[in-house]
Amino acid sequence: MPAESIHARHERSFETNRFVYPVISRRSGGLSIGVNLNPDKICNFDCIYCQVDRTVQGLTRFVELPAMLTELEQTLTSAVSGSLFDHSKFATIPAPLRRLNDIAFSGDGEPTSHRNFDEVVAASAEVKRRLGLDRVKLVLITNASLFHRAHVRRGLEILDANQGEIWAKLDAGSQAYFQLVDRTPVPLTRILENITQAACARPLVIQSLFMRIDGQPPDSSELDAYCQRLNEITAAGGQLKLIQVCTVARRPAETYVTPLADAEVDQIADLVRRRTGLTAVPYYGLST
Repeated sequence: MPAESIHARHERSFETNRFVYPVISRRSGGLSIGVNLNPDKICNFDCIYCQVDRTVQGLTRFVELPAMLTELEQTLTSAVSGSLFDHSKFATIPAPLRRLNDIAFSGDGEPTSHRNFDEVVAASAEVKRRLGLDRVKLVLITNASLFHRAHVRRGLEILDANQGEIWAKLDAGSQAYFQLVDRTPVPLTRILENITQAACARPLVIQSLFMRIDGQPPDSSELDAYCQRLNEITAAGGQLKLIQVCTVARRPAETYVTPLADAEVDQIADLVRRRTGLTAVPYYGLST
């Protein structure tokens, strides 16, 4: 199967599962076991590039923890045994991509908005330990809007103790562009403060997605502001171990959003390296 079709398929469903879904992740470079903590599709962001179809109601409203943990254990077991790759969806996956990389808390909304987020992380870590998968990461893919809440801070600390990694979204350098792209009542200052405080406690990965909006890429002043925000985080003691410079890879929410060309993504990644001294990796558009 071509790499494009492997990574362009990112369905958050698998057989009869309601909460756990295996995907081949281009950023993980292998198999990622997703845990959808927002099956109701509710999110405090409304990003113009989001792939979640919110015009269709979610199949279930609440995460039933016992059922989710059963799905997680079964999916992990099938991945480790190799039986997962007997499934038609994964049968043609090349051998190098069959590596089990992580359990990722992500899904159809902001995972840290789950009221028992810390309990879910702890229970998932216990499943991982019980199966002897100490080297498998726990990854949180988040918009960083709720890090200041006590139960979320506890969840982050549990991640730290269990081969955890936080991938925090930062799509803008200015409030105006942030609001244009992420369409949320949460101010950019809150996101930056939360990322900075979290990054002072452990190294973070920053996920940033840039795109054409009505045919126009982000202008130089916005990219300069974005680099300045990264510099402010590190100047305050924040540890940023990787900047993922991405563009649109699947069908977005808005038709006026389209991918950047590969060369444009490379240019932004290079700008980040030159302006911040941080490690930046490009991820290109895989479909239009």
